[in-house]
Amino acid sequence: MSNSLKLVDAYGQVTTYRLQGQPPPAIAPSNGPPRFNRIAYSAAHVVADPRAAIDPWQQSAVDWDATIAYRQRLWSLGLGVAEAMDTAQRGMGLDWPTSLELIGRSLDAARDFSANGVDALVASGCGTDHLVLENVKTVDDVIAAYEQQMEAIEALGGKLIVMASRALARVAQSPADFERVYDRILRQARQPVVLHWLGDMFDPALAGYWGSNDIDRAMDTALGIIAANPDKVDGIKISLLDKDKEIAMRRRLPATGGSDGRGVRMYTGDDFNYAELIAGDGFGTAPTHGKSDALLGIFDAVAPAASAALAALARGDVEQFHAILGPTVPLSRHIFAAPTRYYKTGVVFMAWLNGHQSHFTMVGGQQSTRSLPHLCELFRLADTANLLAHPSLALHRMQTLCAMHGVE
Repeated sequence: MSNSLKLVDAYGQVTTYRLQGQPPPAIAPSNGPPRFNRIAYSAAHVVADPRAAIDPWQQSAVDWDATIAYRQRLWSLGLGVAEAMDTAQRGMGLDWPTSLELIGRSLDAARDFSANGVDALVASGCGTDHLVLENVKTVDDVIAAYEQQMEAIEALGGKLIVMASRALARVAQSPADFERVYDRILRQARQPVVLHWLGDMFDPALAGYWGSNDIDRAMDTALGIIAANPDKVDGIKISLLDKDKEIAMRRRLPATGGSDGRGVRMYTGDDFNYAELIAGDGFGTAPTHGKSDALLGIFDAVAPAASAALAALARGDVEQFHAILGPTVPLSRHIFAAPTRYYKTGVVFMAWLNGHQSHFTMVGGQQSTRSLPHLCELFRLADTANLLAHPSLALHRMQTLCAMHGVE
């Protein structure tokens, strides 16, 4: 079979592209998942059921077997799963009842996986997305909504990721309203939680989160909430696509508290600069101040490279860490290009190219949010980053997609 195909460039012109990359590292080491010196969660996507007789813009149908199989793959690579987050199209096609079912199935699968003696980490998104925004009038409505999801997830034995709330952003009048909500939620949590700060580039409805459009003032509020409850906060994930803000914040996180008493963690959600943020700079008064752990949507798409790179970092081979993970950064920046909230399409596209699902269909019909030129460039970048697990399969599927768009 030829290793070249016709692709469309940014100007709509058809060009010939020849594969040049190598397949990524082997998925499952013979001695079990690798060990890391960072906590690394992949926010995992869901696999839609393309055969379901539903209106895809109004209802969601999930292929549970394929969805759970993908999580097992992530665990086999040593990665944790951040469940029912925005990568799983939470709030963009995946409703709360389906999200809770996803969380329950994932936790059950993690227990089965861990029965073999290897921890399968899961942390689950707890939000307020079951509310109808127009009906939310007060901060008390938001608190009650958080408590409802919190109770349901903890009843399943889940660890919480307290997701940023569109409802809270809508009704809060000041930073004090955020302080009141988070203090109430944190005091009730059964175990330390991960907080979640998603910038408005990911979700415009979250503009002004923590009570200010000024990032530094917003950060002060978030840090104050954490400082008041350090034993209830494992860490905070921030997705602002601003590495300097992340570094500044992680150096101010409490040096005690967290899940192990040795400090609150910074979980990078920066899909533009994750490699250098995870590697860290070593500065700060606590180990957690000098580097970031990870809770990233891009780790779904680049999982083998992420696993190999993190294993190299754990061995002290920083050069190899950057050699493996660095080439994935241009791909990630492309997948997360504006409008950033449509990045899920690129994540699912990668799963399809690599044979982890049999179709390129998404919950809510979201496969239509990116253009053919965008997907063609994604294919090129995935190849040069050595992320096409089965190059001949990926080439065939890319040719099929192009043919559907009139390029043959």
